[in-house]
Amino acid sequence: MKKNLIAGNWVDGSDAVENRNPADLSDLIDTYARADVAQVNAAIDAADAALDAWAMSSPQVRSDLLENVAQQIFARADEIGTLLAREEGKTLAEAKGETLRAAQIFRFFAGEAIRLTGDAIASVRPDVSVDVTREPIGVVGLITPWNFPIAIPAWKIAPALAYGNTVVFKPADLTPASAHVLAEIIANAGCPAGVFNLVMGRGSVVGDAIVNHPKVDAISFTGSVPVGQDLAAEAARGMKKIQLEMGGKNPMVVLDDADLDVAVPAILNGAFYSTGQRCTASSRIIVQDGIHDAFVDRLSAEMQALTVGNPLDATTQIGPVVSEKQLANNLAYVDIAREEGAEVIGGARLNLETEGYFQAPAMFVGATNQMRSSREEIFGPCASIIKVGDYDEALATANDTEFGLSSGICTSSLKYARDFKRRSKAGMVMVNLPTAGVDYHVPFGGRKGSSHGSREQGRYAAEFYTVVKTAYEFAG
Repeated sequence: MKKNLIAGNWVDGSDAVENRNPADLSDLIDTYARADVAQVNAAIDAADAALDAWAMSSPQVRSDLLENVAQQIFARADEIGTLLAREEGKTLAEAKGETLRAAQIFRFFAGEAIRLTGDAIASVRPDVSVDVTREPIGVVGLITPWNFPIAIPAWKIAPALAYGNTVVFKPADLTPASAHVLAEIIANAGCPAGVFNLVMGRGSVVGDAIVNHPKVDAISFTGSVPVGQDLAAEAARGMKKIQLEMGGKNPMVVLDDADLDVAVPAILNGAFYSTGQRCTASSRIIVQDGIHDAFVDRLSAEMQALTVGNPLDATTQIGPVVSEKQLANNLAYVDIAREEGAEVIGGARLNLETEGYFQAPAMFVGATNQMRSSREEIFGPCASIIKVGDYDEALATANDTEFGLSSGICTSSLKYARDFKRRSKAGMVMVNLPTAGVDYHVPFGGRKGSSHGSREQGRYAAEFYTVVKTAYEFAG
């Protein structure tokens, strides 16, 4: 059984959960300890006790730790990628790519640890100097989802440690294996006891205990909208700094002048790869009427030719859905789209060689932007195809959503590309690229119901993981 890491010690939980391969339910990955409230409190106390020494440590010490973590992940990329594919279900190529990204994130923040800057500002008063600096915010609770079980933890843990904070980390209950191996690497890299703590378990137990503890100064959460809203309310009551990354119903506009050799592969990737289990997935495809029929014919043919199967098979392009509950949710939305009047292509549950949660990717042709299947996040390999008359209608339809994470446009027009980048109400905009897939060194985040608080990743991560101090000195 894999244990929790609290104050530098590996400890049993109050109970444990089996972690099984969603592509082959006979494949037991391991059993993982679940923490109770008392253990979460112990982890927070350990992080609080370690805070002063870590916050005052040399930036070089923090940089060296993160670089050591990066090197270990790079060295074990094949092993970790295989583990990730087994527990989450994404293809081996995607899983290894995610693992390498985690290593790159730690390496990036190893550099950022020694690049944190401040300002010296001339005072309006004579003989007074003003320094503006950034300091660690304190004990940070990190709550991460199952769909990117090593990359998202990396882009929260690495900046938290780089800027001198201590961490209490709760991974998704569905994917503890990737989180646990990352915790092992951090511990083995020389992280001082209590600076980083791993507490696995249910959100209703572990997550709530983190959010409600008075010694936790900040919370970074990636997950569902309802949970994020509840966390925001709890954090406000405790006056905690909070960062939320939640849902998306991301539009991809295809104009009449689009190159289908560019648009179709971009949408296949954005809508269906990673089994559609990405908050940045292209789930609303908004197509101008002049190209609509040719686009639908080609996308339908290429979508149905995608190979769904075991993620460890090199020929597989789409792996399983992560869990039975998520599969049931996806299939329910397929039925909803059909009942709403859309023509459903694909979307059925598949019975393959092994018992698992396999689903054919689905298109909802003839959808409107007012259908539930076009407005509510499905988080599966399902995309609505919405026909529009012109660019202005396409833009209005793209923006007509409670979400605002990622958006995209496929066009050969510089005019429309520039206008869409300026007027799209999303935090990230793609031109002739998939809506899913972003670099690790630039800010990530959205608007409206998708995100709350400062951006993640890149140098913008300092906005959340540090606090600004203004210091005056009289030299007269």
